[in-house]
Amino acid sequence: MKLFNCSHCGNRVFFENDHCDVCQKLLGFSADEMKMVAFEESPESPESAQGPIQRCGAPEQALPLRACANRASGVCNWLLPHDADHQYCISCRTTHTIPALSKPQNLEYWIKLERAKRHLVFTLLELGLPVPNKVEDPANGLSFEFLEDVSPEARVLTGHDEGVITLNIAEADDARREDIRTRMHEPYRTLLGHFRHEIGHYYWDRLVRDTPWIDGFRERFGDERADYAQALQRHYASPRADWAEDCVSVYASSHPWEDWAETWAHYLHLVDGLETAAAWGLRLDHAVPTGPALQARPVDPDDEQFVATVIEQWLPVSQFINAMDRSLGSLDSYPFVIVEPVVQKLAFVHQVVHHATHGLSPMNFAVPTPANQPTAAQ
Repeated sequence: MKLFNCSHCGNRVFFENDHCDVCQKLLGFSADEMKMVAFEESPESPESAQGPIQRCGAPEQALPLRACANRASGVCNWLLPHDADHQYCISCRTTHTIPALSKPQNLEYWIKLERAKRHLVFTLLELGLPVPNKVEDPANGLSFEFLEDVSPEARVLTGHDEGVITLNIAEADDARREDIRTRMHEPYRTLLGHFRHEIGHYYWDRLVRDTPWIDGFRERFGDERADYAQALQRHYASPRADWAEDCVSVYASSHPWEDWAETWAHYLHLVDGLETAAAWGLRLDHAVPTGPALQARPVDPDDEQFVATVIEQWLPVSQFINAMDRSLGSLDSYPFVIVEPVVQKLAFVHQVVHHATHGLSPMNFAVPTPANQPTAAQ
């Protein structure tokens, strides 16, 4: 994540801020400009999303913006072009179903879910990947369903199906999510991790399925034509004992699709983590014992030596992060070991993304059909 500043007073602000703590101006993130915008409160805006916001000190030619309609409920801090024919930002337009807000705690869960999703969307936009929604592109768009268990017999399973990503809102409850993590013997379980994993399935369909990349995928991850249901059944009955030899997690060893999704999630971890470290000017004088100092660098999308980036940059930075966690009595933020086969899989993901976003390989996206954005279902 980049560092952000209030466009009015220059104070450091964070991606989640909806106002500046120093000058008290309202803040919103403009995805078109990839920056935080300070603006004034007025009778017409910002909370109602009616009319353009009043930017603080912006030049006359600055893009007129208005607040996402979900700002009024405290759910979103993003902005959108004032002349857009819809009410929601690019992230909120992918949300189709929200929790029933008649339950007070569900608003808090929805806020947490959307916050994690916006973090995901920011990274995807930085990478240059399309983030369509199913209203505008029914065939190839994204739709998020935030659902809750209504009975023990009707459990909501987090997963992906043809662009529809379902998340159980129980994952937004920190205590319940930690309980699940412990019971499932997982080293890591976060909301952002769920989003990054499930979006990996979506981009496999968009970037790898039925493309020239499929042979390289099968060489590294395995043959995805293996029966998925049977593979998961075998995994849960008896996980691979040697999974750590070529997979980033035990779940990655269950099926090639899951291996890709787990690797994709780690690629986004790496991209976002190194950008944050570089933005803060992180320098590690003891990155490698008796080795040279390390100045953190963001991932270069044109980097043809990505393997070196993983080994020379991400491994020391992630080790430093874990050391800080332990100093504060927290669990390791990155409790994973990256072995050589996983490094090669990460490099493959990087290559696929690079070719897709630079127009070197076609992506599986249909021409979108314009439509109006409906309000989210309850």
